[in-house]
Amino acid sequence: MAVVTTGASHDTVHDKDGARPAGAGEAPAYLNRELSWLEFNARVLALAESPDTPLLERVKFLAIFSQNLDEFFQVRVAGLKEQVAAGITRRTPDGATPEEQLDVIKARAAELMERADRVFLGPVVSDLADAGIRFSTWSQLDDDDREWLAGEFQQRIFPVLTPLAVDPGHPFPYISSLSLNLGVLVRDPVAGERRFARVKVPSLLPRFVVMPDGERFVPVEQVIAEHLDELFPGMEITDSVAFRVTRNADLTVEEEEAEDLLEAIELELRRRRFGRAVRLEVEDDISTDSLELIREELDLRADDVYAHAAPISLDGLWSVYAMNRDELKYESFQPTTQRRLQPDEEDVHRSLFSVISEGDVLVQHPYDSFASSVEEFIRQAATDTRVLTIKLTLYRTSGDSPIVDSLIKAAESGKQVVALVELKARFDEENNIEWARRLERAGVHVVYGLVGLKTHTKTCLVVREEGSGVTRYCHVGTGNYNSKTARLYEDFGLLTRDPDLGSDLTQLFNYLTGYARDVEYRKLLVAPHTLRPRLTELIRNEASHGEHGHVVMKMNSLVDADMIDELYAASAKGVQVDMVIRGISCIRPQVPGLSERIRVRSIVGRYLEHSRVYRFANGGGEGVPLHFIGSADLMPRNLDRRVEAVVPITTPALQDRIDDVLDVLFTDDRLAWEQRDDTWTKLEATDGSPDAHLQLEEQAAKRAEVEMR
Repeated sequence: MAVVTTGASHDTVHDKDGARPAGAGEAPAYLNRELSWLEFNARVLALAESPDTPLLERVKFLAIFSQNLDEFFQVRVAGLKEQVAAGITRRTPDGATPEEQLDVIKARAAELMERADRVFLGPVVSDLADAGIRFSTWSQLDDDDREWLAGEFQQRIFPVLTPLAVDPGHPFPYISSLSLNLGVLVRDPVAGERRFARVKVPSLLPRFVVMPDGERFVPVEQVIAEHLDELFPGMEITDSVAFRVTRNADLTVEEEEAEDLLEAIELELRRRRFGRAVRLEVEDDISTDSLELIREELDLRADDVYAHAAPISLDGLWSVYAMNRDELKYESFQPTTQRRLQPDEEDVHRSLFSVISEGDVLVQHPYDSFASSVEEFIRQAATDTRVLTIKLTLYRTSGDSPIVDSLIKAAESGKQVVALVELKARFDEENNIEWARRLERAGVHVVYGLVGLKTHTKTCLVVREEGSGVTRYCHVGTGNYNSKTARLYEDFGLLTRDPDLGSDLTQLFNYLTGYARDVEYRKLLVAPHTLRPRLTELIRNEASHGEHGHVVMKMNSLVDADMIDELYAASAKGVQVDMVIRGISCIRPQVPGLSERIRVRSIVGRYLEHSRVYRFANGGGEGVPLHFIGSADLMPRNLDRRVEAVVPITTPALQDRIDDVLDVLFTDDRLAWEQRDDTWTKLEATDGSPDAHLQLEEQAAKRAEVEMR
């Protein structure tokens, strides 16, 4: 494997990981997790800022940036606020207390929000106008436009609005999390009294009202604001402002005390909507009176308020991205079916079981079609009369899941079907409860996971009667069984009938559905049992080879301090450590005396890098590499508090394929950012080669022996 780690030039784009929290003292060996996540979101925002990104894709990345930040405040900021309220002062590995982290996080988050507003109101709105797509304010409309909007208000908007007054007889209303609202100050011309009222913009209304030409958009709150006299007849409207509240959305379930985990999750979901407020977003021209009234009623501090020049909640831009303007988007790519999985002209009824029996199959989505590989594997298992049992873990799945349909058909045909549905998958709890009940009604054995552990594995076991016995077919992947995200998230998956892995998955599912201790696995690395000690052993083995050692890792997040220490120690012994980390990176690479031989880069582009890959140059023996793929990042939660599965890839041809992918990622200079210490720098393109994602599309087309586009 020829991993390139030097030679790329840099431009001046930089995203500093914020000032180190006060009180941290001398530079710690680790970076702050929360600030590092914000820098990932800054890299997403940079795609929206880049003129090289297709115009409607810039709109999409603004929506993603906004959604990412919403979740960050709902979970991470909310958690820190809870710690501060509880008087917790324990420092994180980077040396910061919860309160110190909040101070720096708020400043950096405010800076990023201002950048998002600027790029939207500036180049994005301007370039969209040049393309015939216009964002209009009420003042920019002519009389005919306003007349049409007045009719639209009467027919579609007014009937679903409910003004709520605030006075001695009407307490300040509950403001649901992430809902868009108008705060209105009214004056009674007879009594002379001033009152505050809240008008919620129902989520069923479009974020932007589309004009009849289909190419102009007006913020819905402006349409409502211009017709407030119809909501408050006879009153004088003295002020109105749009605002939005973000609340704590993290679930706290006392699993040990819950007699029924499903009921406990449902109860906690009902409580979630009443979580404490953690952020208030307002229009930047809000009056002092309105701001102070709303802020005080929500029990928020002044530094919890974020003022926007652009429309609040840019995630509403998804409706703009949905426009049928393909020339303003990335060129579409049709996922391919690699040649081995395509129907055989001489045997059209040849099953995937026959293909897998001839040798392991490695797929990489979205380049390799999820539908013609993983979904087809489970579909065939559901309809094959020789299949006895299907066992599968569901962490997140799509609303139109063919896999769930296959499991139901399998159960209805008399097969034994087991689905482990993780009810605690954040923000997918309600969906998973719905799937669980649907599966149970069909006769599927549904298990809700283990007390105290989230089940995050992406594993499927199919038991098939063959000859005088049974054969176990397996799928182990890095991504969820989700048809929708499989078109956007980059993930690996292994299809195999390896008897050792079949035995391991049998043990794993028995552990998940029954009672077991001291479970032993032959090949599979499973958290929280064998994964951490085995990865530690493999890193130390590379360290024992000194300059002949080489560790390559690809993951979403690197947080675990013990793992970072192992990588520092390996670097000190001369081992080259190369990493592709999409999101959080708490390591400090290329620091003299600490990490000179550690290189970290991030690939951010049209697809979400999601796979986890671990490669050890001498893991299979002197000079013999060992590769793993799986569900686990190097975070304490993945290593210690989740059930994860990581599988070795031992077939040389499949190892070569993984190496080819890693080489593409390490030589890319179009999507890549490089981390040096606590600074991320965008690499400058040096040649005319396509970006990494386009190169991987081309590789997939070659595997399928099809023409690109």
